[in-house]
Amino acid sequence: MIKPESPANEAERLHALRTLEILDTSHEERFDRVTRMAKRMFGVEISLVTLVDEERQWFKSKQGLDAPETSREISFCGHAINQDGLFIIPNAVEDERFYDNPLVTDGPNIRFYAGYPLKLRQGINLGTLCLIDSKPKHLNEEDEQLLNDLGAMIEQEIKSVQLATLDELTLISNRRGFLTLADHSQKVCRRKKIPMSIILFDLNKFKPINDNYGHHEGDFALRKFAEVMRSVFRESDVIGRFGGDEFVVMLTDSSNEVITSILDRFRTEMDAMNKVISKPYRIEYSSGVASFSYDTEQSLEEMIAQADAAMYEKKKDRER
Repeated sequence: MIKPESPANEAERLHALRTLEILDTSHEERFDRVTRMAKRMFGVEISLVTLVDEERQWFKSKQGLDAPETSREISFCGHAINQDGLFIIPNAVEDERFYDNPLVTDGPNIRFYAGYPLKLRQGINLGTLCLIDSKPKHLNEEDEQLLNDLGAMIEQEIKSVQLATLDELTLISNRRGFLTLADHSQKVCRRKKIPMSIILFDLNKFKPINDNYGHHEGDFALRKFAEVMRSVFRESDVIGRFGGDEFVVMLTDSSNEVITSILDRFRTEMDAMNKVISKPYRIEYSSGVASFSYDTEQSLEEMIAQADAAMYEKKKDRER
């Protein structure tokens, strides 16, 4: 058995998946409708909408299968998300990647598999719409087009979920998405008794960029700032655009030394970004940090307000 490799942008992919807040949610008719159609139209035993998490594949919709999830390392879908087009295995026992896979040698005794990679956006494949049968099968050109069409329907449903929690411009969490993920992280910190910190960023001289060079340049600056955030902060950190030119990060179990090191790296990466983009302006920012014990009674909004106050204190110190 050959285990699926992780995509090169795995951290970005997982962040996008978790921002959707769709994992471990209830079944929904808008997804079930498509898997029922797929199962009937292709005459297969199993049809699934799978989402590939860090160590598992979880089924948002399933027809013909009782299990809620399986291990990612034995999943066919883990392979499927590494390509853009359909991933089709006519007979798994004849494929060196799968012939000794436990899903082939044992229930559900997979022989035929066809998966459509579900794209959130170009390069970000979250999971699949897949067909499974215990008998070998082949898809003709018309069948493949049908599977592509059904997969596109699922993608549209996922994107409708995305609009509620993702900032469309920067492609990181919006205010609502950040607060949802940060609330989950805060609960983990309380359970594990680990500290947490909030960093608030504010872009300096942002209005002059819009006024002097146009709003398209302001949008460009926001996208580039978010791009550096994604590259610097850890997968376990929650990042978001809090509104306008404000960005926020929640870090867990990080000492003051670690936070200082991260902010130093962020400054270095932003300096490098400014050199690469070669614009008549620099993307500059201020930041404020506030740290909290796991048992703090402050709300997330109050924690963010404290980081905001720390940021403005630093700004005033620089102006003196």
